[in-house]
Amino acid sequence: MIFSMFNLRGDFDIVYPMRNCSLCGKGTSVGRNRSHAQNRTSRTFKANVQKVTLTVGEEKISGVYCSKCIKKMKGEIKKTALK
Repeated sequence: MIFSMFNLRGDFDIVYPMRNCSLCGKGTSVGRNRSHAQNRTSRTFKANVQKVTLTVGEEKISGVYCSKCIKKMKGEIKKTALK
């Protein structure tokens, strides 16, 4: 695979690598819209990616994560804090 600033997927849609989750790698995917007249147009599904800084004890973890991974990490932090 070629690592560059821009990756081409599908119908020549540009996908930016900065919009990927640092933990699971979830990113932008390509699909199509369908109207009632069955016309099809290209569209992109963007992941809900957010820049977050979490504190685990005295250690800080920062990165760009999707909302599902943020929920998982917060749950793990709570579990370790209760022990």
